Amino acid sequence: MTVLPFWALLPIALRFVTAFPPQEPLLPTDSTPVASSGDSSNLPLVIWHGLGDNYKAEGLQSIGELLNDTIGNTTTYYIRLDDDPSADRTATFLGNVTLQVQKVCDDLASHPILSKAPAIDALGFSQGGQFLRAYVERCNNPRVENLVTFGSQHNGISEFQECVANDWLCQTWRGVLKGNAWGSFSQGRLVPAQYYRDPEDLDNYLEYSNLLADINNERKVKNDTYNQNMKKLGKFAMYMFAEDTTVVPKESAFFSEVNTTSEEVKRLQERDIYQEDWIGLRFLDEERRLEFKIAEGGHMQLSNNILTDAFNEYFKSQSKGGFD
Repeated sequence: MTVLPFWALLPIALRFVTAFPPQEPLLPTDSTPVASSGDSSNLPLVIWHGLGDNYKAEGLQSIGELLNDTIGNTTTYYIRLDDDPSADRTATFLGNVTLQVQKVCDDLASHPILSKAPAIDALGFSQGGQFLRAYVERCNNPRVENLVTFGSQHNGISEFQECVANDWLCQTWRGVLKGNAWGSFSQGRLVPAQYYRDPEDLDNYLEYSNLLADINNERKVKNDTYNQNMKKLGKFAMYMFAEDTTVVPKESAFFSEVNTTSEEVKRLQERDIYQEDWIGLRFLDEERRLEFKIAEGGHMQLSNNILTDAFNEYFKSQSKGGFD
């Protein structure tokens, strides 16, 4: 395996921050008002945003407002890796995800409200979805009751995100990045590289992947804590965007594997990760606590209807005890 030196990859990293379209949620596509129920017994909700977004972004904040209008007053915490929104956005591109997840673990465990809740719910957009799953597996304190992910890359990406049309410099650097995906710089500093998974190059993936190979328990030595923590989820709901062209393959949102040559899709239930139950997915499925949902539209094109349905189904206090 040939990798470029640090100094050669640094310009690529800086270009990475500006070249790729963000994974931020678009503002809801219909503006029909939803009456507030005034219910204050919902569990607190934590939200982890996607690539190129930040915790104070208008689209993200509008989703929090819609949540309160739909299911009543809900304590909502927007996960951030820096209090400065610009630095928080940069951290979605550049950083060691293992350290980022640990920071979130520490932040939630010490939060004056979240740490005292009987449990929390969690909502992940795009890469924020698999990062929240990493939180559940590695820490889970406070414990997550329901985990909902939209367009997440649970089985990784086999291609890096497309550049803006006709940006040949970006395209060149994208190719260089793919060729150096397994180097220590990429795996320690370039966030999307840490969930890159080429089905045709699994040996390098298993040896060098900083994040995904670990949280998917794909290596020979399994971490049973990951399995046991995932089994504690009340619900794990995964949404795939039907016309998603940003995430390649889009079926990664369901843990499916797609052959890069034939494009044949191997469903989660056909894979070893499920059949040998490496991270508790088979257990959740057999308990009817694993759900697969389709969202119409492209990546992160969210409508009020799909959001309000998700809020009512997974985050509205019912028999799970609530939090006052």
